[in-house]
Amino acid sequence: MSLALENLRAPKPTERPDLWPWSAKFADGELTLGGWPVTKLVEQCGSPVYVLDEPDLVGRATVWATVMAEEFWVGYGMGGGSAYYAAKAMMSARVIELVTAAGMGVDTASLGELTTALHAGADPNMIGLHGNNKSDEELRLAISAGERGIARIVIDSADEVARVAAIAEELGRKARVMIRVTTGVHAGGHEFIATAHEDQKFGLSLATGAAKRVALDIQDYESLEFVGVHSHIGSQIRDLDAFSESAGRLLGLVKDLQDEGVACNELDLGGGYAITYTGQDPEPTSPKDIARALASAVRNKCEELGLKVPHVSIEPGRSTVGPSTVTLYRVGTVKEVPLGDGKSRLYVSVDGGMSDNIRPALYEADYTALLANREASSALVLARIVGKHCESGDIVVHDVALPADVKRGDILAVPATGAYGHAMSSNYNMLTRPGTLGVGTGDPHWIIYPEKLSDLLDRDAYLASKN
Repeated sequence: MSLALENLRAPKPTERPDLWPWSAKFADGELTLGGWPVTKLVEQCGSPVYVLDEPDLVGRATVWATVMAEEFWVGYGMGGGSAYYAAKAMMSARVIELVTAAGMGVDTASLGELTTALHAGADPNMIGLHGNNKSDEELRLAISAGERGIARIVIDSADEVARVAAIAEELGRKARVMIRVTTGVHAGGHEFIATAHEDQKFGLSLATGAAKRVALDIQDYESLEFVGVHSHIGSQIRDLDAFSESAGRLLGLVKDLQDEGVACNELDLGGGYAITYTGQDPEPTSPKDIARALASAVRNKCEELGLKVPHVSIEPGRSTVGPSTVTLYRVGTVKEVPLGDGKSRLYVSVDGGMSDNIRPALYEADYTALLANREASSALVLARIVGKHCESGDIVVHDVALPADVKRGDILAVPATGAYGHAMSSNYNMLTRPGTLGVGTGDPHWIIYPEKLSDLLDRDAYLASKN
């Protein structure tokens, strides 16, 4: 076996536990999740299917809530800390119930996400609303929820201030608002997921003074309560110095506002903390180390500027739900494709594809996959896992080492699909979206039902008119 192929092999849970949910194990040559063999899960529930380890999710949410509370504890001279689950990563009522019970708040970015969070029982005082183009309906729900409205509406543009103020006045409420600041700190993987540079749709520029002007404008409205400042610099970030730099720049704005007589009691540093997707990825930085680094950066900058340390919050989504979920696929067509110079690649087609994980096509994101239903005795070969869509870019895993005898009917497990798998799924080619199956708390149960073909046909107005 060549070194290159060995590097492309998917590590088993015992080799790289950071890649898998906590319950993932091999028993008698077969992957089990939540104590259930994958063959049994697929036979009973079909495929593709997202399998979410609920205790794993609860554990990760608990860790994030705990480390923020500990590192920003007021007893250390800090202003307190909290973690908001970024619901865009994977949204369902059950997920919200689990993460909020573990101590997290919820960060939402649409009417659907906000409504689901409220229906799931999330405390409005621990809910935020983002968005560069919020509708009046979204704002009304945010302002009218609970006794005081949600904890923060994150203002994304100058004209949004008057809109929020008018709706709050109409409802007889005082809306709690933050401002989203583009700090100029560039971080993250693909260009599409780096969000703190100037030339993009989110936020108010720190460099041009727009962020400060909007914060000052908010003071003119009795129906608005200015809570603080927010920044999100990107996704899948491993460099903690980028977060520290962004925090320092935000605190510089806090100092400027304080000098203008404007109190700023909360600093939100966003999310974007990296997770592991393949065996070639480095191990991720622990939440404890992330929280400690942020606390140190905030404390030092506040001392330098003579500021009282504000309450600090973050918004981890991917790092909370991503590793909790494994996608299971059935293998269909397998064919060898010559590459020249006597080399070839095994193309392994599965029963899903870009409709259940768009990230490889959209971001060139890397994943890995493991033959999950049996031990293989054959040698590893270079393989590419592809979906069944009418697109050459319909790739699930670009490069992976699989046993040469992989065949129709085998089950492949793709780990770390909890973030943005279901959330960005589609009905391209009229494929139905997979369900999300919960394991680890009794019998397997649906968190989100799989779609049926009848669900798609029911939405066709012409067909409905003929029935």
